[in-house]
Amino acid sequence: MLENRPRRILLVDDDTSLLVVLAEQLRDDGYEVATARDGQEALRRLEAGWPDLILLDLMMPRVDGLALARQIKAEADLPIIVLSAIDTADSKARLLDEVAEDYVTKPYHYPELRARIQRVLRRLGDRIPRQSLVLGPNLTLDLHHRSATVAGTEVQLTPTESRLLHALAANLGETVATETLISRGWADTEEAEPSYVWVSMRRLRQKIEVDPDRPVHLLTVRGIGYRLVSSRDDT
Repeated sequence: MLENRPRRILLVDDDTSLLVVLAEQLRDDGYEVATARDGQEALRRLEAGWPDLILLDLMMPRVDGLALARQIKAEADLPIIVLSAIDTADSKARLLDEVAEDYVTKPYHYPELRARIQRVLRRLGDRIPRQSLVLGPNLTLDLHHRSATVAGTEVQLTPTESRLLHALAANLGETVATETLISRGWADTEEAEPSYVWVSMRRLRQKIEVDPDRPVHLLTVRGIGYRLVSSRDDT
């Protein structure tokens, strides 16, 4: 069955020795692994089929990692873990908000990287449909393409917004704690706090609710977290 197939990972890095060692480690853990030494080779790999996850170095020749990640995210919300020697809080926060599900600093410790891969795949493997998720006559979510259709108008979601909605959609109708949403939205951001969630939820309501001041889908559960609900009538 499709659900039981090995997860596919595309490893993109111009360090040949790292490619060989890391690919072997991942295969030993049961993953199917394809490798690419630069952005152009990665794009050719993607033309042959989409993996479940990309491990991506930022500093590469021809097409750099950030440009590649932006191009990929413009087509589909394929999860990306950045591998980089750049270790600054601002860089991590910016990449996590724009293109990455997680950020691992080189030199990496493989057991930690493995745990992060498992966490991302587990999170993004939440039981939500790959087709559109219809929550009411005025709201349809397509989280795998980071978009929503609101009253007939398509709006784009940021990676962070998409991650938060993934967590909420996987628990449709149930309350998701603010602490859980912090871990889903800002997994490796230093000093992430509840205000990050509050601001993002306010922005999400501006995008997905017909009347953000009277939300019918994205509801606050005071003192606990948030709940995403479907509605038969958006009026």
